[in-house]
Amino acid sequence: MILKLLALLIGIIFLLVLIIKFKINTFVSLVLTAVVTAVMLQMPLGTIADSVSNGIGSQLGELSMVFGFGAMLGRLVSDSGGAYMIAETLIKRFGKKRLQIAVMLASFILGIALFFEVGMVLLVPIVFAIAVEAGVPILYLVIPMAAALSVTHGFLPPHPAPVAIAQVLDANDGKVLLFGFVIAIIVAYIAGPLFSKMARKFAPAAFERKGNLSSIGEVKQFTPEESPSFGLSVLTALFPVLLLSIATIYK
Repeated sequence: MILKLLALLIGIIFLLVLIIKFKINTFVSLVLTAVVTAVMLQMPLGTIADSVSNGIGSQLGELSMVFGFGAMLGRLVSDSGGAYMIAETLIKRFGKKRLQIAVMLASFILGIALFFEVGMVLLVPIVFAIAVEAGVPILYLVIPMAAALSVTHGFLPPHPAPVAIAQVLDANDGKVLLFGFVIAIIVAYIAGPLFSKMARKFAPAAFERKGNLSSIGEVKQFTPEESPSFGLSVLTALFPVLLLSIATIYK
């Protein structure tokens, strides 16, 4: 058992080195790591290829609908102006003194429906515009935004990683979501507003740059008239949460 755990630990480190250090494609890194781990676990060489192929195939098969519906929902929220409405409404209600909390909550809500990369591309122009208008450093708002998006992507179903882990551990998706919410909010606050305040003390120069909107190129602008209401936007973003909650209660 100890040797198996050691092989697993080495495999994880190997994967991180391939992705972070050598910048190798994530899919290729996963395949290479699977092969190396299988060798360390002393699997027969003739069965490694089939084992890796079957493992990847089964996971992709189970997660294909998650990827598909996630992409569609994210596109719906972004193209309709729902993301703009959520961000603008929360920021107006929280005011300038609590801008970080507003950005964190808006990013958290949108992060449930959007993949991390999509959320970043969508929210960066909005956050930049808010920072310029409020006269605050870019990092002051970007850190809470990135923290919230990262936490939701890593902790909460229906994102692929939490769903895959729940399936491997035979855990209920609804319970994973419920407990994940509690932990995710705390982690998002620590890694976002709290961390940025601490970082500002150690690297004040980084928080003095306020930037301008021209640095992010052309951005699609939305108006309140052409965007859905705040309630409808939040409902759309939280639709996966509602479905998982209903399924959990039903079970």
